Amino acid sequence: MTGVDVSGAATGGAGGGRDRARILGTLLPGFEGTTLPDWVERMLGEGLAGVCLFGENIVSPTQLTALTAAIRAANPAALIAIDEEGGDVTRLFYDRGAPWPGNAVLGRLDDVDATRAVGVAVGRALADAGVNLDFAPDADVNSNPLNPVIGVRSFGADPALAARHTVAWTEGLQAAGVAACLKHFPGHGDTAQDSHLALPTLNASAPVLRSRELVPFAAGVTAGARTVMTSHIVLTQLDPGTPATFSRPILEGVLRGELGFGGVIVSDALDMAGASGTIGIPAAAVAALAAGCDLLCIGTKNTGPQLDGIVDAVQAAIDGGHLPASRVVEAAERNRALAEWASEPPTDVAAVDAARDGAAQADAARADAVTGVPDARAVASAFRWSPDADEALHGSGWQFVRIDTAANSAIGVVPWGPFAALHDLGVHLVGHEVLEASWRDDIENISHEAYVLVIGKDNERRPEVVALVEELRARHPQVVVVDMGWPGEDARYAGIATFGASALVGEAFAQVLAEREVRS
Repeated sequence: MTGVDVSGAATGGAGGGRDRARILGTLLPGFEGTTLPDWVERMLGEGLAGVCLFGENIVSPTQLTALTAAIRAANPAALIAIDEEGGDVTRLFYDRGAPWPGNAVLGRLDDVDATRAVGVAVGRALADAGVNLDFAPDADVNSNPLNPVIGVRSFGADPALAARHTVAWTEGLQAAGVAACLKHFPGHGDTAQDSHLALPTLNASAPVLRSRELVPFAAGVTAGARTVMTSHIVLTQLDPGTPATFSRPILEGVLRGELGFGGVIVSDALDMAGASGTIGIPAAAVAALAAGCDLLCIGTKNTGPQLDGIVDAVQAAIDGGHLPASRVVEAAERNRALAEWASEPPTDVAAVDAARDGAAQADAARADAVTGVPDARAVASAFRWSPDADEALHGSGWQFVRIDTAANSAIGVVPWGPFAALHDLGVHLVGHEVLEASWRDDIENISHEAYVLVIGKDNERRPEVVALVEELRARHPQVVVVDMGWPGEDARYAGIATFGASALVGEAFAQVLAEREVRS
């Protein structure tokens, strides 16, 4: 395999030769557009570790394959990464939603063979597209039901359950030749803030962390996960005041020392507020490398001058004695070794082929139908129903209120829920889309005699949704509330809980409505 030499001692400034190549060998930027920008192509030729693709970079399978081919032409050793969690967070299916159930549904089904098959299906779709590193599975234990950023991305609130499904998903993905990434170490599931927007703090004791947060990560490391992604959260009992991404006690002490992880440590995106909000991205890059991160995910919509600024900051830290040159060399070499692993054909091809049923799914990403991947009927069995909701849905004269609230930064603007599938199944609910600022005006159009089906996500943690539901209950004879996120503890705001809003989950819920003949 060709590529840039990253061995040897640091010499010279950031603008010259080997030093620049080594530093670039730790960076993983995003970029704007659906074709490879000139600056990315140039830096790939200089030794850039790779790129991270986002939904906005993808418009079709043909375009994506051409893009990944261009990346490899510029640097055959490039890592091509993506966030494809196979649920609410999807990049391959950013325009229509993922055809898989998502982690929370898989955890509720608790069939590790099905979870492994989903991992295989995701891996084959990514490999077909030319992607070799997937920032999945999410290994967080979602112990806080009001968590604003993890929720249905987690397999569940039970550490042992999350661990066995983390292992199965990882094994399936890597059997298809795509590197897995356990995230968000050492665990983002008990936070009440989104690290895209703030710096969350977790005050759990070390024993609690070891018996809860660390359990899925330990299992995934033992199963051979090639990479682990850090979280921008402060664990006050492990390293007070320092985000995990910048913490040597957490990365070198716990992840490498205690859990024995020898692969690539990836930073979560450094453009997030939890990482660079007060210090800027170049300083965040230096701090992440010094703490033990190997591959720095910079973010999205990056630019050539921005990358040059990061290279200069790392070089200045080396020259000033604040960052050992050997740390940069070590990181770049780990990244190159990962790329070499990903360039080899899957070693367990027979096992992968045995998991396939041979029929291609009818989707534009050419993902394969895999024996054991839950279909819509199996997914529907994982829903949580209150008796009142189940009885009420046998009624008629229903209208629905769709609550579109701001999506978190991880999910983006992916289509969600059953809305696309309702018409095809003959369920003709009269709908109202409710905007946060004007919902009282919107619901005035609904007849007071109508039964109302409210469909939202993460309802209980959104005060405006709670207020809307109470207003509807005061006006209408029957209100059933559907939560397609992670439900809170109050069933009034989740009479039906689907634990996900991917295209497959939406189809499953639409089928349920069709079977109950909920029509206007």
